[in-house]
Amino acid sequence: MPTNEQVIERALERISAGYVFPEKTGAVEAAIRRRLAEGAYAGLDGPALCATVTADLQDVCPDKHLRLLWTDEPQSLEPVDDDGGEAAFLALLRAEHQGIRRVEHLEGNVAVIDVRRIATAIEGAGAIGAAMRLVANSSALVLDLRECRGGSPEGAALWCSYFFPDDQVHLNDIYDRVTDTTRQYWTTAHLPAPRYTDRPVHVLTSGTTFSGGEDVAYTLQAHGRAVVVGATTRGGAHPTARHAVAEHILVTVPTARSVNTVTGTNWEGVGVVPDAQVPAERALEEALVLSAAAVGRTS
Repeated sequence: MPTNEQVIERALERISAGYVFPEKTGAVEAAIRRRLAEGAYAGLDGPALCATVTADLQDVCPDKHLRLLWTDEPQSLEPVDDDGGEAAFLALLRAEHQGIRRVEHLEGNVAVIDVRRIATAIEGAGAIGAAMRLVANSSALVLDLRECRGGSPEGAALWCSYFFPDDQVHLNDIYDRVTDTTRQYWTTAHLPAPRYTDRPVHVLTSGTTFSGGEDVAYTLQAHGRAVVVGATTRGGAHPTARHAVAEHILVTVPTARSVNTVTGTNWEGVGVVPDAQVPAERALEEALVLSAAAVGRTS
């Protein structure tokens, strides 16, 4: 079993090698090593170590994706098994029905899709298409992302694709430090369910909404395709890899950054600010009022 010092050194190695802003890694290393020398991490158990190191990391570099995570599930430390957390994420999505919690139809022919994770575009396409097929004949749609804790950039682009008429919309770009490349994300040409292009869409957010969930909300808002209702989101815009540094400890390292084609920036550190700001628990109620008014204007 590695010591706390060994865990921290392994984490710093991963951060230095992969963090999307390499110019910030020197300050991160210096701050954590100073705290290590002060004895700040001595005697801490796994969960406490993760919490303490995360607080120190985010104090010097306020990136909500940069952290240590405790996991009850043992992780392999073999280099050949290190896939950046992809296998674990896919297993989680399969266990959670590709992130789709429920599809519901309410009065006024308003449909609601409750999404808790943003699935990958490949494995999640069928489930996302099934949900969109169920709401295809509604008069308005509410996409509930209040409990959405993140997911896949490709999956976020797939969700967004349903709300535009074709494959000609350039949604955003993601720069990856490791490969030093920028990938463009456009709307998808072929979808397994009808597009939802001519009716009102409201997206619900909360202080829990994070990462991939924020991507969908921010992108649809920036492109003028949805009204965001609820509370400002957590503010994590950097796609992230996860690496085991102990059997039960992961370091999450943001390796890329998103750039929206409309705003020229992203939601990192500031969150997605709703168009209609209400407490998260009242967001659905407010969205239904707004949906009814929007349907009335278009009918």
